[in-house]
Amino acid sequence: MPRQDTDDRRILERIDPDLIEHAAEIGLEFLEGFKAVDRIGRPGATIFGSARIDRSNPMYEQARRTGRMFAEEGFAVITGGGPGVMEAANRGARDAGGVSVGFRIKLPHEELENRFLDISVLFEHFYARKTMLVKAAEGFVLFPGGFGTLDELFESLVLIQTGEVQHFPAILFGSDYWNGLLDWIRAQPLEERMISPDDMDLLFVTDDPAEAVETVVECYRRHCAEVPAASAKADAQ
Repeated sequence: MPRQDTDDRRILERIDPDLIEHAAEIGLEFLEGFKAVDRIGRPGATIFGSARIDRSNPMYEQARRTGRMFAEEGFAVITGGGPGVMEAANRGARDAGGVSVGFRIKLPHEELENRFLDISVLFEHFYARKTMLVKAAEGFVLFPGGFGTLDELFESLVLIQTGEVQHFPAILFGSDYWNGLLDWIRAQPLEERMISPDDMDLLFVTDDPAEAVETVVECYRRHCAEVPAASAKADAQ
């Protein structure tokens, strides 16, 4: 099957014959995203995780419970708007009468948006979409997922570590899934002093939706996110 071009692929070519047009399109997409974030009207938690988790997977129900609990605390639930963990979290927010948000991405053969969204924006560009997933959030909860979820995890850690965003919680849900990664981080980057011991404090691991929600909500109430990360930017290299 021939490979389909996307807007990001064309823009990321070294030579762009439509530079001005593409720059304008990106600017408009950011503007639409900022307007959508403004419409949320309350604090939010962004929930990441695999689109491949179906309703028979125990993580689906855990994500749904997490979304419901955030909504009960008055938080909007923000996801990538797709199936799997994203659907479950948005569904949980809808169960509780909360605000359910999906910042989706346009890709070849991508699944349709889930049907539990109050606010939905379709992005052409990953970087615009990722900005909104961060901008709307007071904390992240990351369920098991693939490269996309890992990308969001490490990008969020770098942004917090370097003080580019507020120092909010990044919670890894599912200890069996994440502990191997954390063991490697301790044994390699930390042992080799590529990161600082304090950087490990950026991560929380839990198997309990209530604990995940409480960690984010308490940080928001205590304004702990307003304290910037102490690590120097050089630590991110």
